[in-house]
Amino acid sequence: MRVVRLEDLGGLLDARLGPGAGDVAAGGPRVVASGNFASPLTVLAALDSALPEYRLCVLNAQEGIPTREGVLHETSFVGPGMRRSPRLAYVPSRLSLVPTLFGSALPPDVVVVHTSAPRGGVLSLGVEVNVLPAALEAVRARGGLVVAQVNRQMPFTFGDAELPVEAVDLAVEVDEPLPAHTGGEPDDSSRLIGDRVSALVPDGATLQLGIGAVPDAVLPGLVRRRGLRVWTEMFSDGVLALDKAGALDDGEPLVASFLFGTPDLYAWVDGNERVRMLRTERTNDPGLIAARPSMISINSALQVDLFGQANASRLQARIYSGFGGQTDFLVGALHSPGGQAFIALRSWHPRADVSTVVPLLEEPATSFQPSAIVTENGLARVWGLDQGAQAQSIIDHAAHPRVRDELREEARFLGLI
Repeated sequence: MRVVRLEDLGGLLDARLGPGAGDVAAGGPRVVASGNFASPLTVLAALDSALPEYRLCVLNAQEGIPTREGVLHETSFVGPGMRRSPRLAYVPSRLSLVPTLFGSALPPDVVVVHTSAPRGGVLSLGVEVNVLPAALEAVRARGGLVVAQVNRQMPFTFGDAELPVEAVDLAVEVDEPLPAHTGGEPDDSSRLIGDRVSALVPDGATLQLGIGAVPDAVLPGLVRRRGLRVWTEMFSDGVLALDKAGALDDGEPLVASFLFGTPDLYAWVDGNERVRMLRTERTNDPGLIAARPSMISINSALQVDLFGQANASRLQARIYSGFGGQTDFLVGALHSPGGQAFIALRSWHPRADVSTVVPLLEEPATSFQPSAIVTENGLARVWGLDQGAQAQSIIDHAAHPRVRDELREEARFLGLI
């Protein structure tokens, strides 16, 4: 690993990645960078100044990534940093399969990672592992370049996060705070949804909980459980509350692929051997998920329909996010002994002023047939019922009262009831 000054990085990148690097006709070299809430923005800015044209591949990119003319955005999960991009190339894929793209359809020329400071000759990818190990393997196989933004404030985590210093070509040292999520008090609808879901979580269950109002509202109802385990794409500060309450199984590692939370969370995971950060191919493997005891998967959606289908990725035919790991975890949870998969959402979209329960999706389905659909109005069982009973359950227990008569009429038209 060669440590260089930030002001020298642009020239070094230009020498290595100038004309002739990558397929310029197709948009220039492909740069894969850490995504979610750990993008190496300082190094990306230097790279952006050195390359007139390139492809930037980031999962769930946040605001602050380069967005100028000449930068083509690529992703399989659209975040706010790319959502309105006029130069967006969305590549549909379940999250568990994104790593395979780097060895086939999306070969990287450069990988830019955001790491901790080295400890004993080893760096850590810290709060963002995800698809990066596969990207690093692919770029090495092609003789490409690995650049690290080495941050003294990035926590050191273990598992697939660990990266030998020899795996990095160029490194820039920074001392920058990570983005933080403070959250807020769940609203009444979220509390009702959270209470309904938490009541169905038994002692000894394995949790997949993300970030947001609904997952945050589930956690208070779990503090009296015992022996809970965590196998998830990501977790936030709610896990700290479960640990403090003695709800977690001390003998089991907490498994995740990326993290986002407050400085308290980052301090807690730093050097914490109970936390195992694994690559996406492992955390999101439906077979490994199915092997977890009483796997409880909790996901949200933009819409659900009377067939039990969920749309979590598109609005008015435009891509909003992507498949993510919803399908991976829903399938895995349903195959787990005692497992359950919940789609949890408000029954009414306050901004659009429309029902989120519709007769039939007009957008592509992200997933279908969970154990139940949960809204502030109730819990609608889906799994194991015939299609008519499914539709009736969703109308009676999940839909907003304002649209139930209309949904019944549509269900008759569709031959469901």
